[in-house]
Amino acid sequence: MSHDGLGPRAVMRSVTFLTATVLAVPLLAACGSDDQAGKPLAAQDIASAARARVADGGTLHWAVDDVPETFNSFQADADATTNRVAQAVLPAMYRLDAAGRPRRDADYLESAKVVDTEPKQVVLYRLDQQAVWSDGREIGAADFAAQWRALSGKDSAYWTARNAGYDRIEKVERGRNDLEVRVTFARPYADWRSLFSPLYPKDVMGTPDAFNDGARRTLKVTAGPFALRKVDRKAETVTLARNPRWWGRPAKLSEIVLTAVPREDRASALAAGKLDLAEVDPADARRIETAAKGSAGADASAPGAAGGTGGAKKSDKSGKSGKADPSEKSGKADDEQQTDDEQQKSDGEKKSDDGDDQESSDGKASRAAAAQDASRDLEVRRSLEPAYTQLALNGSEGPLADERVRRAVARALDRKELAKLVLRPLGLPAEPVGSHLALSGQAAYADNSGALGGQDTAEARALLGDAGWVPGGPVDEVKTEKAAGGEGEKSDRGAKSSSSPKAGKKDDADDDEGTYIVGEDDKGHRAGGGDGKDQRSGNDGRHLAQDGRQWVGRELRQGGVAGAYAPKGTAAPAGSASGVLAKDGKALNLRFVLPSGEGSETLRAVAERISSMLVKVGIRTQITKVSEASYFKDHIASGQYDLALYSWPASAFPATDARPIYAKPVPAADGSLTVEQNYTRVGTDQVDQLFDRAVATLDEDAARDLLRKADSRIWAAAGSIPLYQRPQLVAARKGLVNAGAFGFGTPVYEDMGFLKKGAVRDVASPSQK
Repeated sequence: MSHDGLGPRAVMRSVTFLTATVLAVPLLAACGSDDQAGKPLAAQDIASAARARVADGGTLHWAVDDVPETFNSFQADADATTNRVAQAVLPAMYRLDAAGRPRRDADYLESAKVVDTEPKQVVLYRLDQQAVWSDGREIGAADFAAQWRALSGKDSAYWTARNAGYDRIEKVERGRNDLEVRVTFARPYADWRSLFSPLYPKDVMGTPDAFNDGARRTLKVTAGPFALRKVDRKAETVTLARNPRWWGRPAKLSEIVLTAVPREDRASALAAGKLDLAEVDPADARRIETAAKGSAGADASAPGAAGGTGGAKKSDKSGKSGKADPSEKSGKADDEQQTDDEQQKSDGEKKSDDGDDQESSDGKASRAAAAQDASRDLEVRRSLEPAYTQLALNGSEGPLADERVRRAVARALDRKELAKLVLRPLGLPAEPVGSHLALSGQAAYADNSGALGGQDTAEARALLGDAGWVPGGPVDEVKTEKAAGGEGEKSDRGAKSSSSPKAGKKDDADDDEGTYIVGEDDKGHRAGGGDGKDQRSGNDGRHLAQDGRQWVGRELRQGGVAGAYAPKGTAAPAGSASGVLAKDGKALNLRFVLPSGEGSETLRAVAERISSMLVKVGIRTQITKVSEASYFKDHIASGQYDLALYSWPASAFPATDARPIYAKPVPAADGSLTVEQNYTRVGTDQVDQLFDRAVATLDEDAARDLLRKADSRIWAAAGSIPLYQRPQLVAARKGLVNAGAFGFGTPVYEDMGFLKKGAVRDVASPSQK
């Protein structure tokens, strides 16, 4: 996420299949002017302020998901916090600007350019003459060479996560002086700007032992505006302090303390003054904004207040204290035998309990008022993450192995409606994503969705008919299967409902705890309740855009409940296709696998809306919820799904980062399929060739056109359908500037800080407009 949490080198996406018949799709969308890239849909929201207005000193308490297992960004278990630390303490030749495009970092690099292309590509780096490591040694060719050797893939003793780009280098050598580094490539490499960012010292990269273990628990040598001072795994904090050897603009903050705080606890930690900056969920964002405005009802909804997220422990639903109320005994027969002394004792206990209730009530009110006061110093900064949510279609087997069926699924979707569902309530631009390879504002972006076409029910039905799926005929009974991840257990949501006041009023829908099929009947059940009202937003005040997760292998956040199953749920909406589409005696039914857990409401709500769109063209979906821990590993990565929703980060270097995601699977010697990161298990030689040409083309315009052509073909194949860019909501102290919802941009750590007394920001936060 989280993005949530992935670095630019850990980008993964789903891939599509393209048959020869689709190669004739118009290439129009792939060619054109730079204007196609457009601008970011939402600007950064970081409360910008000139450095002169920022006070010197202070400590920023910043929430993160975890204390990292490693501080080596090139290892497999590196995470978002690994990358955050690296950005603050290590050199990077290039960083991303607000439009997601790489820009030279002048603190380290005076210049970098391709100086030769024949007979081989040569890039000459000229380093800043003041650039030194924290131990006083100059940054130079030895560090570049050590990193190349470690990441080249030639020595398996280095436990590296990837070697893309470094495997194309032939040699790294010193230039005319110590400030020049010459990198010669064995094969042309268009994405050379992606290399050496971050750059680790040769002490870390020089030997396999140093690489594998030397930077896992600490970073002894750094070269950024901050240095790694302390890692406290018991307290779950990472402390960064000003680097006294930093030659650039000095950091305004004295320290940055990164603290691992679960999302559900962040609102209360912010209200208690324990955090200054934290990405939050929409429900918490609304409470913070309500309290900040001091509007009616703020007390009840303020973070930390009773009933609020992360707030005080709730009392029993009856309103009683934790002690047994003696009045509950009054109706029992043995009460008639109670002596006067016992009665007096009972009355005394009752009075005591009444006093406790009053004290508890007063305490809650006091805490709520304190939380509201603290929250008035907070605001929510909002933008869009450099990541998007997609619908993935597994084309390796079943109905979706037929490209016509995949295209029918895509043509049934109203992507604009899905974007509005998630983004409009947050006040963010609700525009569907038009590219698999970039987002609006990035150089490679162009809306190539026209190669597939927009929502068209008639066309979707025609495609299904052409593929042999027709109404009527004998249909075998569909058997629902329990979700993987703990057989026979109820979902967390189901467990909660069983203890509610209405638990005794059960209907047939409550008894069905397995998977359910959308479009199987028309009993009028809607998601979230049986009163006919659409309750997709949930009944706990949470907004749809609250999944807060990116389902990408090791980046998966834990916390789901094993064996969580979907409720009976959604029936076919009015006006949907009445006949079941069948082929060879089998109904057209797709397995829609979703994660369980309270943090995935968005994905489930979007899935329900998608299912209602599909049933209108005759496609039923069998929705199954699985534990969050097993969602990616046991279902997405292993191919045990037909439809799935998850988010991918966008890359500034799609020719490199998207290539393994769309690579054509190759049969292995043992008969299995080597898929790299192609989790839909389909691909073509043509798409591979376009990526190969793009990554080897040093003409930037030509490379961009090749990527857009590849994207047009991916759209036409309908193997993955980009839906919407993910929202980014960050709660921050009002006096904290140059920090917040960064969008595409790499944070400028040395400019972060707190406003001087009486100083004002340069520009008001968009959330305040």
